[in-house]
Amino acid sequence: MTTPGPLQLAILISGRGSNMAAIARACAGGEIDARVRMVISERPGVAGLDTARAMGLESRTLPWRGLNDRLRFERALDAALADARADLIVLAGFMRILSREFVEARAGRILNIHPSLLPLHRGLHTHRRVLEAGERAHGASVHFVTAELDGGPVILQSRVAVLPDDTEATLSARVQATEHIIYPRVIGWLADGRLAWREQRPWLDGRPLEVPLVEEFDVNRGS
Repeated sequence: MTTPGPLQLAILISGRGSNMAAIARACAGGEIDARVRMVISERPGVAGLDTARAMGLESRTLPWRGLNDRLRFERALDAALADARADLIVLAGFMRILSREFVEARAGRILNIHPSLLPLHRGLHTHRRVLEAGERAHGASVHFVTAELDGGPVILQSRVAVLPDDTEATLSARVQATEHIIYPRVIGWLADGRLAWREQRPWLDGRPLEVPLVEEFDVNRGS
């Protein structure tokens, strides 16, 4: 993905939009060569839309009325993305599943972040499931989106220790703090041309990325 000037982003949210805000701050601060062109939510009135407007970002609501209406939603989304002239679609807490057709038509142009060490714990309630399983490590994964739910190739993961006194809330907070670091970083790699989608897989620095990179976060850094 090589474009003249900053990488143009459309960020899709469904709630608070904390990752959206972290990415927008990284763009505004010149940390990454990218620009948020539009923030889109399928849920009206969510806090992330207020945050986007407060940051001076264009925002839109495209209501989702159920799976039977997905085609109409995706047509509206396609039009919004065209208006935004988006190079990259960034899913940041977006809680709807996009169709195979939509995703495959944009292979290598959609990123997602998932709060687990994929392929472990796809889907919802990852922090609870980690605690219930008694696991000693947890984290987040930035991956290219494919038609398989949370199944696209992983680029970068954060990893934190699970502490003996962790609750779902404390573990979630530490993992989310690492998300705000690794998600802008991966977008920056794309913007700089270090990361690319070739031959249906990610390449980093001119080589196929066979296994995801992993960054360890200690308790203090990730809290």
